[in-house]
Amino acid sequence: MDTQNETLSNQSLTYTNTAVIYARVSSETDRQNTERQIVELRDYAERNRMMIEKEFSEHISGAKKNEERITLCECLEYCKTNHIHTLLINALDRLGRNVDEVLANVKFCKDNNINIYFQKENLNIFQPDGTKNPFLNIFISVLGTCAELERSNIAYRLATGRKRYMENGGKMGRKKGYRKSHEKKQEEYKDVIVFLRKGYPVRVTAKLTGKGISTVMRIKKEFEVE
Repeated sequence: MDTQNETLSNQSLTYTNTAVIYARVSSETDRQNTERQIVELRDYAERNRMMIEKEFSEHISGAKKNEERITLCECLEYCKTNHIHTLLINALDRLGRNVDEVLANVKFCKDNNINIYFQKENLNIFQPDGTKNPFLNIFISVLGTCAELERSNIAYRLATGRKRYMENGGKMGRKKGYRKSHEKKQEEYKDVIVFLRKGYPVRVTAKLTGKGISTVMRIKKEFEVE
C-alpha cells in the first residue's frame, strides 16, 4: 500500500500547474461540435504536464456579448475561484469576435493572474518569467479587427444574395405551418431559461439576453419557469 501511495505521489509531481479547457463553436446545431478543439487542447496539456481540472464547451456565436455567454462566464469564474494557472483555448476567436469583449476577458484573467494560452496563435498572455506579454493587446486588436471586417463582409454577401433571390421571385421566411420543436426552442433560448431559473426578472433577462420582453414572457410561460 505504501509503495502504491508513493507511486501516485510521484505521478502527481509530474504536473507543473493546473489548467481549464474552454471550447466554442458558433452553430447551435449538430453541424459543428467542440470535440476537435478539446482533443487538441488535452494533447497540449499532457505534453506540457498540465493537470486539467475542468472542461467547458458551448454552442454560441462569438459575436454575442460576454454576459450573454453563460458558459464562458462560468468558466472564467471557475478559474478565478479555484486559482487555475492556465486557461486553454484553441484560438483567439473562440474567446470572441468583438475586440472590446475579448480585451475585457483578457483583462479579467490578467487581473486575477490567470494565464490564457491560445493554441492556434501560440500566444500566452503571460511570458515564462510571469510578466505580461507587452504585445498582447496589439495582437488582439489586429486579429479582432480582421475578424470584424470578415463578419461585415459575410453579412454584406448574405444581404446581397437575399436581395437577388427576392428580385428573381424568391420568397423569404418560414414555410406556412412551420413550428419550432420544443427541443429547438430550449436550445435557442437556453440563455433566457438559465437567467429565469436563477430568479432574474423578465425585464432584466430580456436586457441581458438581447431578447424582447414578450419573447421572454412567452418562454417563461412555455417552459413553466417560476
